[in-house]
Amino acid sequence: MKKNCWEIMNCGREFGGEKAEELGVCPAASYTKLDSAHGGKNAGRVCWVVAGTMCGGEIQGSFAKKFVDCRKCEFYQSVKEEEGSNFLITIDLIEWLK
Repeated sequence: MKKNCWEIMNCGREFGGEKAEELGVCPAASYTKLDSAHGGKNAGRVCWVVAGTMCGGEIQGSFAKKFVDCRKCEFYQSVKEEEGSNFLITIDLIEWLK
């Protein structure tokens, strides 16, 4: 079974997570327009296209500001490797948002 970012990164911001009340539920966990992308729940396997996710203990801003860092993330790299030729490039994911 494919794991979502909150299961790998242990941020605690998923629904019912230990930090969800303090920091809010992560947009990746609640963003339904990207449900099932790369086999994840909501945006759980495409978190890099959603503003307001967490990295390095801090909530990140817009996609444009965070994407350079996201591409270096171990979770991003693992999804890219797992998906192989089925990996959706970011522009295709952004199309899902329309």
